[in-house]
Amino acid sequence: MLRIKRRAGERVIVGDDVVIEVLEVRGGTVRLGIEAPRSVPVYREEIWLEIKRENEASAAAGDLPELPVVAIPASGPSADGGRAGGLAPDPGGPVRDRGGLGGAVSGDGSA
Repeated sequence: MLRIKRRAGERVIVGDDVVIEVLEVRGGTVRLGIEAPRSVPVYREEIWLEIKRENEASAAAGDLPELPVVAIPASGPSADGGRAGGLAPDPGGPVRDRGGLGGAVSGDGSA
């Protein structure tokens, strides 16, 4: 474990994206300010341990929801006459993502 002494107003840099600043020291209490991207989860230890316990208990109990089965209709004739479920690329143009989870992508890598 790395141990660093800091005073109020001083900072510690973690990686390229995280800054921890000592905001205040009063008695046995230290107030910290943490700047981090939203993609980096930041928890107090007691909260993180509780989340971990709940996740482990849920997984052990088998409380996972049952996923629905969804049929995805073909969006046009496929090259095999429909036997592959209509997943063949459109012969008139570049391959495109027909789903709603991302942008269209052409076969040459451009969006």
